[in-house]
Amino acid sequence: MTTEPDSFPRRHARTQRFTLGAPRAFTVSPDGSRVVFLRSSSGTDRANSLWVLDLADGGERVAADPRALLGGATEHLSPEERARRERSREGGGGIVGYATDMAVELACFALSGRLFAAELRVGTARELPVPGPVIDPRPSPDGRHVAYVSKGALRVTGADGEGDRPLAEPEPSTEATQVTYGLAEFIAAEEMGRSRGFWWSPESDRLLVARVDDTPVRRWWISDPAHPERDPQRVPYPAAGTDNADVRLFVIGLDGVRTEVVWDWARYPYLAHVHWSDAGAPLLLVQARDQRSQLFLAVDPDTGRTRMVHADEDPIWLDLFPGVPCWSPSGQLVRIADEGGARVLAVGERPLTGAQLQVRAVLDVSAHDVLVSASAGEEAEFPEIGEVHVYRVNELGVERVSQEPGVHSAVRAGGVTVLVSAALDRAGARARVLRDGKSTATVTSYAENPGMSPRVTLTEGGARRIPCALLMPTDYTEDNPLPVLLDPYGGPHGPRVVAAHNAHLTSQWFADQGFAVVVADGRGTPGRSPAWEKAIHRDLTVSLDDQVEALQDLAKRYPLDLSRVAIRGWSYGGWLAGLAVLRRPDVFHAGIAGAPVTDWRLYDTHYTERYLGDPAAHPESYARSSLVTDGGLSSPADPHRPLMIVHGTADDNVVFAHALRLSSALLAAGRPHEVLPLSGVTHMTPQEQVAENLLLLQVDFLRRALALR
Repeated sequence: MTTEPDSFPRRHARTQRFTLGAPRAFTVSPDGSRVVFLRSSSGTDRANSLWVLDLADGGERVAADPRALLGGATEHLSPEERARRERSREGGGGIVGYATDMAVELACFALSGRLFAAELRVGTARELPVPGPVIDPRPSPDGRHVAYVSKGALRVTGADGEGDRPLAEPEPSTEATQVTYGLAEFIAAEEMGRSRGFWWSPESDRLLVARVDDTPVRRWWISDPAHPERDPQRVPYPAAGTDNADVRLFVIGLDGVRTEVVWDWARYPYLAHVHWSDAGAPLLLVQARDQRSQLFLAVDPDTGRTRMVHADEDPIWLDLFPGVPCWSPSGQLVRIADEGGARVLAVGERPLTGAQLQVRAVLDVSAHDVLVSASAGEEAEFPEIGEVHVYRVNELGVERVSQEPGVHSAVRAGGVTVLVSAALDRAGARARVLRDGKSTATVTSYAENPGMSPRVTLTEGGARRIPCALLMPTDYTEDNPLPVLLDPYGGPHGPRVVAAHNAHLTSQWFADQGFAVVVADGRGTPGRSPAWEKAIHRDLTVSLDDQVEALQDLAKRYPLDLSRVAIRGWSYGGWLAGLAVLRRPDVFHAGIAGAPVTDWRLYDTHYTERYLGDPAAHPESYARSSLVTDGGLSSPADPHRPLMIVHGTADDNVVFAHALRLSSALLAAGRPHEVLPLSGVTHMTPQEQVAENLLLLQVDFLRRALALR
């Protein structure tokens, strides 16, 4: 099943959702003279190059071209690098990440398992001859050294490529033991937002290094059924209620002296965040297994001893946030906290924001203010549905930096801010360079224009004022009710109701196939209030209740045919789609469950236990929130509705066993269904033909299931 070369499904797949060619991963030099970023050469080119924008003359130049550096050779990725990209959902190629020294004059990156360094002022790049495959290279702040990981060992070399040596090497590994230095463990990279495992000291003379021992973690096997001649992949997977990796932290000097950092590992096993700057001692955030308590610890790098700077407790759970904790230049602790029913920015012990804002991330901390991203809180004057803005915050008050309605983020240094903005009325995102609040340049984007504009209405639904997006066919002019397709994610970390053009393209394409498409961000989704996010505690089915409430309320105001309602989703949204047709067939008449979690006991520790607790202590929460249990389908209702299950056989996040167990339970219950296995596909679907045909097959299924012409 294929389409015309210029059809939306084909272009959507070829451009990786119209993200290729867009500038990203910005870094501003501390002197405010240049901006470094990644960008591919066109809207269909996967290979990112490293670019520099010179703010003196406004010129953009390539600092490192992956094709030139590899001499036209094909890029080869190690299994460890593939796993890192899967954790970060990175579908691009070429240079997908880089790190710089403090002056932003030297950048280092891995390419095809080899180490490269780029001189950003002059725009030249060279390979450093070191053992590979290289993972996560990072220059020292003074630019004299480069640390990197290779074969589980943390190594360091001179920036000139001389003096390469190991700083920390693991003991020989066996099938039963696996120790690495300098890498984030699975659970940190997948769920905590910590993708790295080592941090340079400000003086460039030593590093904080994570030692990860995966020995306690249960091993799973992921095979490729389409290639029975290949050995299955043996992976450590910490499922809910089972052992996690053992993570310790060491201070390791360039002279090889090693000091272990000591805290109460048994009580606080999760190393959630590490910060080391010249504003204070190394700063750790460690969490308890149940995520109801956490400590902010300052480290004495000479002795490894820690002292508590602050402690948080919450009867439900404690969230982690980008950019914090950290020190302000004056040495005060900067954090995001849930206080008084609001998510606030706190500096020292003083909250600087209130319930008007829901703070999402700290973007930069200066001597004068803190730059944050935030959405409208419960006490905001206007709901600003789907909007995220950038604010400057200090003791004198709050000032909005971004002005137009939309979704904004920023990077700042040296008096220069790169403001990245998406809006409903234009395609893609625009990256503007601001100095003293005034726009001085716009970074060029090569991303393709989708050639369509979503006909989207942002509104609220139901008594709970559930944020919703409603999309109608582009040419719809009649009052005849339309069949309805719910298109949610609907859960933690994944807002779908956003004030951004490209976020609604796929939903609009489905609308143009003859549907009224509804997207609802019910309880559990981020951006509104702590209570809103935590309402799913011990019962994820609350997410389904809010989908139903939003749908039924919107039908009172818009031409929705409630006798023909379908739902589609991926990951949490796939679970939600499966739950909808199994538990509420009175509302939903068909569903497409993509990569669904079907038995929450098979999902990972940090995520699942945060919401449902320990499966041994709360088996009823797991049974209620799962689609299948040991006894078969969990609380299915009649009548049976058509269900399509889509899943990648190589998925190492939501493993293929979820789909197989659901299919087996449906078969045992005599419930017809369709299964679409995606051979060799992981939790992402970057392959062009796979991604394209997935859209087409879903439409075909929906038309058959709802008896549409």
